[in-house]
Amino acid sequence: MLPNHSLSLRYPMVQTTVMRVEEFVKITLMNRLKLNASSERKRIELLSSYAKLQLPNAVDWRDKGYVTPVKDQVLGTLTALSEQNLIDCVPSSGDAAFEYVKENGGIDTEESYPYEGQQGPCRFDPKHVGAKVTGYVDIPTGDEHALTVACATTGPIAVAIDASHESFQLYESGVYDEGSCSSTEVDHAALVVGYGTDSDGGDYWIVKNSWGLSWGQQGYIWMSRNKDNQCGIATAASYPTV
Repeated sequence: MLPNHSLSLRYPMVQTTVMRVEEFVKITLMNRLKLNASSERKRIELLSSYAKLQLPNAVDWRDKGYVTPVKDQVLGTLTALSEQNLIDCVPSSGDAAFEYVKENGGIDTEESYPYEGQQGPCRFDPKHVGAKVTGYVDIPTGDEHALTVACATTGPIAVAIDASHESFQLYESGVYDEGSCSSTEVDHAALVVGYGTDSDGGDYWIVKNSWGLSWGQQGYIWMSRNKDNQCGIATAASYPTV
């Protein structure tokens, strides 16, 4: 929870649209993600004024009510915004989806454009737009401090991670520390909803997954933070602006 004495941090994304935006950034990367850190990606640097902020020691956006319940990606649970709209209409993943929604004038609701599980013809209907974005911000690749700043000052951040290891798939509790994780080859989308430090002094990220409540800590995983960008958590992090 953010301490009351923190330096006048501003939260530009904290508004009634946050719940929809959180769903959008998660959908943006979900299932269609295939990124490599060597790929050229558009970079918009964080505001320089953030660099000198005294950040809170811990943040958990769940305490603020800005994180929707864990959904089960495996079962194809429906979301408020149309994942199928992106699957059908966006030729690639990552920033292409942000750019599509920006230039397209929005993304349809799940109700009007339901999930089908496979790509089909684009059927976007502007009459059923559920959310719009004005742009997006890419966190500098591999910069965990920048990711911390973004999480503290903005809200939940969409990330891509290396989730290919059995240790991740079978995770139950504790701070996940997988030395063989790749910091560049990422294959799974997730959402950073906070960060902190445990009683032993180990820094961690609070990460929301999409494998249902029975996985991990009720659908969440605590991942090592400030440990050489372990599992590539800061390799392809982004958030939209509304």
